[in-house]
Amino acid sequence: MNDDIRFLKELQDKLKYQSQYDYDCQAAPRFWTVGDYKTVDCAEGRNDGYEVYCPNQDTYGKKINDLLDDIKEEDLHEMSSIAVEQFQNIECETTALEWLQEYFDEDAELVPVREEHFLRSDTMFLTKEEAKRHIELNHYHYSAKAHTYAMTAWRAPEVSRLLNILENFNWDSVVVAN
Repeated sequence: MNDDIRFLKELQDKLKYQSQYDYDCQAAPRFWTVGDYKTVDCAEGRNDGYEVYCPNQDTYGKKINDLLDDIKEEDLHEMSSIAVEQFQNIECETTALEWLQEYFDEDAELVPVREEHFLRSDTMFLTKEEAKRHIELNHYHYSAKAHTYAMTAWRAPEVSRLLNILENFNWDSVVVAN
């Protein structure tokens, strides 16, 4: 029981501190979750870049520059001198696709993609500090752009009351029976 009271007092200190500094422009009651990014197909002209689909090489959803780097490191030395020379002349997505179709996979195609922000499900933290620590410890589940994301529990009177109690209750007044 004393450990629970100690935990609540420490949590109270964290909540009070972050109320002053780490509220990320969110109204109370607030909590944190994990924001992240994913790549999604989109219409041409709305894209941030391209991914390459090479069905005959079992290559799907790879960024074009990453695929070209892989080819340069792993396959280029085994290709004809013409292929190597043409590889050096790649200047843009169009010439890259032409090279891929000629020397790597005739069915290669570029798919326009964009990066989209989303909130990771099953994440909820009372403190920003805990959310940051979670991302550090579980980085392998997230992209390199994962970050804390503050949210307001809008029109949630029970959440508001609970956080108010946690932040303001006098835990020293609790008598612990032995």
